[in-house]
Amino acid sequence: MKFFFDSSSIAKRYIKEKGSDQVDQFFLEADSIVVSSICLPEIMSALARRLREKKLNAAQYRQCKRSAIEDFSAFEICQLSPEVIRRSIFLLENAELRTLDALQLACVIETKGSVFVSSDKRQNAAAKKFSLTTNPV
Repeated sequence: MKFFFDSSSIAKRYIKEKGSDQVDQFFLEADSIVVSSICLPEIMSALARRLREKKLNAAQYRQCKRSAIEDFSAFEICQLSPEVIRRSIFLLENAELRTLDALQLACVIETKGSVFVSSDKRQNAAAKKFSLTTNPV
């Protein structure tokens, strides 16, 4: 089964929090993992913020960063193509979404991900509105 992870959910693989065990289980069930090209920078932003807030020490930050970069080399990456941009505009006009969330959903549609995994309630609601299969974490 193909799983498309948004940034909020896949970050749980590197930052242990509520939903991390569920994300790990989805990784075991997945035939393939798909993410958008904005996902890795968003994860690095979350990790850097935790480092600045002293919720991670430097060694933990480096380990999380290394793990994420290693994982991402094996993922299918959806690029922000003109079609993805057009779809995101449609989604923004027809659902209550933030820009990056619309881009992520447009990538799900573009890559025909069978299961969309997100921790964002608004994003999950929009995904359901557009008949996407969701698995909230």
